[in-house]
Amino acid sequence: MTPAHRHHSQGMSLYDSGEYQKAIEEFSQTIELDPQYAEAYYIRGHSYANLGQYERAIEDYDKAIELDPQLDLAYNNRGSSYRILGQYERAIEDFDKAIELEPQYPWTYDSRGSSYRKLGQDERAIEDYDKAIELEPQYPWTYHSRGLSYANLGQYERAIEDFDKAIELDPQLDLAYANRGVSYDELGQYERAIEDYDKAIELEPQFAQAYASRASSYFLLKQDERAIEDYNQAIKIDPNDGYAYYWRGQAHSQLGNSAQSAKDLAKAEELGYEPD
Repeated sequence: MTPAHRHHSQGMSLYDSGEYQKAIEEFSQTIELDPQYAEAYYIRGHSYANLGQYERAIEDYDKAIELDPQLDLAYNNRGSSYRILGQYERAIEDFDKAIELEPQYPWTYDSRGSSYRKLGQDERAIEDYDKAIELEPQYPWTYHSRGLSYANLGQYERAIEDFDKAIELDPQLDLAYANRGVSYDELGQYERAIEDYDKAIELEPQFAQAYASRASSYFLLKQDERAIEDYNQAIKIDPNDGYAYYWRGQAHSQLGNSAQSAKDLAKAEELGYEPD
């Protein structure tokens, strides 16, 4: 084993144990000894990405691709870094190339679908989620993501079917309960929505949006005191939630608490929240 390969092997062991910073040091040693070692750049980039250093990750993926233009996972992971940074068009370009090189990898379709969804192209997103599910039907997050796209298109019954499947595959998936609750709200089924928000909060007690959404269901059921309790909790968790301030103000207004209502509405405006 060459010294470069020895450092790479040590880096892989550290990477597999989640010691990403130490792994980066070993991969850097590998690259210093062998600057043409494409996989070392790739996996060092992945280590940076796992540490949230996406710009540095992209630099390493760039170099890995320069050295090995057939390295499909480098395109896939560079695309994922661009997606996390909100550069969805660039992400899609990379996912396109990754799929061209390896058309049977389900996670690339899932990631490209999520990029299309972020761009408001939900029909194209659903096509990619369909393909991802065809290749890997046991991954709950893809069903959840497809459910979000169906909900964006106003197809709430189909969204609920996907959230149901996501929950079947992972009963601990708090986001699936919360988003299924939103779909039930859109269908006017507020009690069922509240049941889902209850479960989401049980699974994640610091889930501010679940409290705010449950509060809105109570508000629509004209249970204003309970709505205010939940808006209070949402604001406690996230003091910058303009939505919660605005609708708490509306609930106070319905109860005749005009001073508190005005205070909350002013705070919502200060935070930049405007109702649809």
